Amino acid sequence: MTYCVGVMVDEGMVLLSDTRTNAGFDNISTFKKTFTYEQPGERVIVIMSAGSLSITQTVIAKLEEAIEDQEPSPSTSFMHAPTILQSAEIIGNMLSEVSAGIKQKMARMEQSATASFIVAGQRSGGEQRMFLIYPEGNFIEATDDSPFLQIGEHKYGKPILDRVILPDTSLEDAGKATLLSMDSTLRSNLSVGMPLDLTVIKNGACKVDKHYRIEAGNRGFTAMSEAWSETLRDGFRAMPSMADVDAENTSE
Repeated sequence: MTYCVGVMVDEGMVLLSDTRTNAGFDNISTFKKTFTYEQPGERVIVIMSAGSLSITQTVIAKLEEAIEDQEPSPSTSFMHAPTILQSAEIIGNMLSEVSAGIKQKMARMEQSATASFIVAGQRSGGEQRMFLIYPEGNFIEATDDSPFLQIGEHKYGKPILDRVILPDTSLEDAGKATLLSMDSTLRSNLSVGMPLDLTVIKNGACKVDKHYRIEAGNRGFTAMSEAWSETLRDGFRAMPSMADVDAENTSE
C-alpha cells in the first residue's frame, strides 16, 4: 500500500509520498511514486500514484511516451495541454483506459487491480490546481474548503490536516503538517514506509522549488517526529480527567 498527500495553500503546494509497495517480514519493495515534470517558468506538473504498480507504471510510461512524441499533441500530451484542467483530463483518460484493460485481463484469474493519482500543477498565467483522479478517470479538485487531497492509507494522517490546514496557512507550516501527517501514518501502518519523496512548488513560480528524498534516520524528520510525540503526550496529560466528565453526568 502507500500514502500520498498533497496540500494547496495560497503560497503554494506541498506533495509527499512514501515509497513502500509491499510489506512483510521478508518482502519489502521500494518504488518511486512521485513524478515531476516541468518547463521552468512555463509549466510544472507533479503526479503521485497509489495502487497497483501494473497500472501506475503503465500509465506513467504511456504519458511520458506522449510527451516525447516528435509532434506532441495538446490532446494527448499533458505537458502540452492548454490548461492544467485539460492535463488532468488527459491523465484521467489514460488511467481509465489502462485500468480497464488490466481489469479485463485479471478478471479471468478472479483477481483485481486498481490505482489512483494526485495531480498538481500550474502553468504561466494560470492558477495552481490540484486534483485527485479516481481509477475510472473522473476526479475531484482541491478547493479553499478542502485544501488537501490524499490517496492510499489516508485515515491516519488526516486529523492533523483537518485541524491545521487553511488556505492562508504558510507554505512552511503546510510542509510541517504534511510531514507530521506522514509520520502519523508511518507509526500506525506497516504498509507505508521510508524513504519519502517531498516536493514543494511556490505559487506563481511554475517550477519545482524543492524536491528531495527523506531517508530513514533523517535527523530533521526524526527530531520532528519525537517533538510531535512529546507535544501530544504533554497535551494528553493536560486534558480534563474522566472524573470531570463523570461529575457533570452525575449532576444531571
